[in-house]
Amino acid sequence: MPAFRYLAITPAGEITRGVVDAANETEVVARLQRQGNIPMRADPDTGGAFLSDLLHTQLVRGRALRRQEMTNFTRELAIMLGAGQDLDRALRFLVETAPNARVRGVVGELRDAVRDGSPLAGALERHPRSFSRLYIGLVRAGEAGGTLAATLERLAGLLERERSLAASITSAMVYPVLLLLAAIGSITLLLTEVLPQFVPLFEQAGAALPRPTRILIASGDFVSAYGLYGLLMLGLLFLALRQALLRPGLRLLADRLLLSLPIAGTLAREVMAARFSRTLGTLVLNGVPLIAALGIVKDAIGNLAGVAAVEHAALGAKAGVGLARPLGESGVFPPRTIHLLRLGEETAQLGPMALRAAEIHEEKARLSVQRLVALLVPTITIVMGAAVAGIVASLLLAMLSLNDLAQ
Repeated sequence: MPAFRYLAITPAGEITRGVVDAANETEVVARLQRQGNIPMRADPDTGGAFLSDLLHTQLVRGRALRRQEMTNFTRELAIMLGAGQDLDRALRFLVETAPNARVRGVVGELRDAVRDGSPLAGALERHPRSFSRLYIGLVRAGEAGGTLAATLERLAGLLERERSLAASITSAMVYPVLLLLAAIGSITLLLTEVLPQFVPLFEQAGAALPRPTRILIASGDFVSAYGLYGLLMLGLLFLALRQALLRPGLRLLADRLLLSLPIAGTLAREVMAARFSRTLGTLVLNGVPLIAALGIVKDAIGNLAGVAAVEHAALGAKAGVGLARPLGESGVFPPRTIHLLRLGEETAQLGPMALRAAEIHEEKARLSVQRLVALLVPTITIVMGAAVAGIVASLLLAMLSLNDLAQ
C-alpha cells in the first residue's frame, strides 16, 4: 500500500504532519477528517517532500489576520448575514473577494470547517493568532442566541473603536518622538562634528579653556569613542527589561507603577477603563453571563494591576456583592467607571452603562493625549534650545579667552 505524507491542523489549532499508508489521497483526507483534523495537504511520499512541507508549515504559522483585516472581515460578514445570506454563502463571498492570499487562506479554512459541520466559533478557535477569546466568546454567544449578524455588527464596532483609540494615541505621539530624535541628533552632531573643529585652534593657542568648554570637549570625545557601544548597551538593557517583564511579579509591579505616574498614569487608567467598559458592555449586551464576561474581559485589559482588580471583582460578583463595589476597592479604575457601573447594576442596565462609560473614557483618553503632547512639545523644544545655547555659549567663552590671551 502506498504511503502519503500529510499536513493538517488539529482541533487545537496546531500544525501536525506525518506519513500514513492509504489506498489514495481521498482515503487520507477522510481519515484526517474523522479524527477532527483539517487536512491541508496529502501527497505521495517520495522522500523529498520534507522541505516543501516545512516551508508550507512556516507560511501557515505566519498566516494571521491583521487588526484592520479582521475588522473588515467582521463587518462584511455581518452585512452579508444581515442581508439574509446563509453562513456558507457569506464565507464563500469573502473568500472570493479577499484582498490577499493570507486573508483568503484563513477565511477559506473557516469555510471548510463550517461546511464540515463545525459552528463558526469552533472554526475560529482553530486560528487563535487571528481571533481572540473575546471575539470567539461573542460569536459563540451570538450563535447560541440566534443573533449572529447583530453580534458581529457590535463586534465590528468594538474593533473599530479600539483601533481608532490606538491610532489616535499613536498619531498624536509621532510629532513629539520625531522632535525628541531631532533634538538628540542635533546635540550629538554639535558635540561630535562641530565642536572638534575648534579643538586644534584652542590647542595651538595654548590657552586655559573655561571649565564648560573642557566639559563639552570631553563629552564630545566620549560620545565619539563610545556612542555606538552606549546604543548597544541601551538595546541590550531594553531587551533584558522586556524579558524581565515577562515574569508576572515584575510585570505587576511595573503596571502598578505606570498607573501611579502623574500624567502617563492618568492616560493609562483612561485607556484601561475604556477597554474594560466597552468589552464588558459588548459581552453583556450579547447575552454573556457576567462571570463569564469578566473572565474574557481580563484578557483585553493589557495591565496586570487591572487584571487583578477584575479577578477580585469576579470573586465579589460570585459572592453576590455585585461588581462595582469590589472593583472600586482595588483603586485601579477611575471613580467615574465605578459610579456608572454601580448605576448600571442598580437600574439593571449594566451593558448600556458600561458602553456609556467607555465613550466617556475614550474621550478622556484623547484629551489626555492632547494635554501630554501640548506639554511634551514645548518641553523638548526648550531643552533642545537650552542645550544648543549652552554649547554655543561655551564656544564663545573659549573664543573670548583666546582674545584676552592675544591682547
